[in-house]
Amino acid sequence: MLVLLGALPGLAAVAGLLLYAGGAERTTAGRPRSAQETGGHTAPRPPVVPRSAWLGDAGREQPPPRYDDEVVAVFVHHTDTPNGYDCADVPRILRGIYTGQTGARDWDDLGYNFVVDRCGTIYEGRAGGIDRAVTGAHTQGFNHRTTGIAALGTFTAGVPVPDALTDAIAALAAWKLGPSGTDPRGRVRLVSSNDLSRYDAGATVTLPAVAGHDAGYQTDCPGAALRARLPGIRQRAARLQHRGLRPQARHSDRAASSDAGPLRSLPAADRRWGP
Repeated sequence: MLVLLGALPGLAAVAGLLLYAGGAERTTAGRPRSAQETGGHTAPRPPVVPRSAWLGDAGREQPPPRYDDEVVAVFVHHTDTPNGYDCADVPRILRGIYTGQTGARDWDDLGYNFVVDRCGTIYEGRAGGIDRAVTGAHTQGFNHRTTGIAALGTFTAGVPVPDALTDAIAALAAWKLGPSGTDPRGRVRLVSSNDLSRYDAGATVTLPAVAGHDAGYQTDCPGAALRARLPGIRQRAARLQHRGLRPQARHSDRAASSDAGPLRSLPAADRRWGP
């Protein structure tokens, strides 16, 4: 993650986020896939703390959430905030990150769909419904048909990454990718929405189904230490989906487009902070 230090808690974390999102290429019109279509490779929903439990009355008015038809990829992030926190204090930390984004930067909501702490607790991030394919604002150019999962902390080279954290990310990825039949070890085709990603606008690229933020955007996020754990996260997620030894690329022949219009109008200068 590119670091921008500031006075508000979590402001360094939000420097790499932009509340910019558009429509997606919809091939199923939101219709749930059958067990035959997914190959039966679904995983149970892990426990998730709802946003109401950490946000309380600190939420601000925001436009209605936007949705995609399904989730075919996961982007993993770190929040670039201190690691030595007490897990009981995480709700306060999340409120600080939320305030840094929606207050200081006047964004509509948290960009991440989920945040996972070092104890393995999963928190709902962006509003719209835990069970739904909520359009996030976490990875510039690739916010559609994807879920953004942020690890609370900073995981640069040499920093220990708790197993509880990576296990929770794997469980969440397995569950969110299950309905679309996506193998967490596979690769998917996505279409870059704009030139602020690593790729030209309109370029169709093949990325891991469970990717680091840096796979789609010029950034150090999710940090070298967490990036090194991604292969294990993919394998664990596949086991939770009861998959065999070989990856299956269900979506290799279908690209997910990711920009049919902004969620809100932002000055062009502000878009330099796009995730």
